[in-house]
Amino acid sequence: MSFDLAVLAMDESADVAAARAMFDRCTSDHHDEGELDERVAGFYERLRLLFPDRPPFAAESPWMSTPLTIGIDHVIMNLSFSSRSDAAIKAIEELAAEFRLVIWDPQSQEAHLLGRE
Repeated sequence: MSFDLAVLAMDESADVAAARAMFDRCTSDHHDEGELDERVAGFYERLRLLFPDRPPFAAESPWMSTPLTIGIDHVIMNLSFSSRSDAAIKAIEELAAEFRLVIWDPQSQEAHLLGRE
């Protein structure tokens, strides 16, 4: 089993409805093109140092699908629904707060506005 999480580069006024709309755009065929948001780039580089999304993979990799889905303003991650994802979830939360990114949980339809609350 697996589940998805996304980090979204949104402005300070982000709310749950805006995060849902942005995630829907990011997963559609009509996503914006442009410059890569430096917060997304920093998040992705640091996360993949801890949990590579390209071979060779550790036996306990948290990823169920690789490479991670990257866009100019998002990273979408498909994680194992098991304890092997615990460290990755903690790192995702810490890095999202550091880079001021919103975590979107498409299963629960919840946005976590870390570092903004």
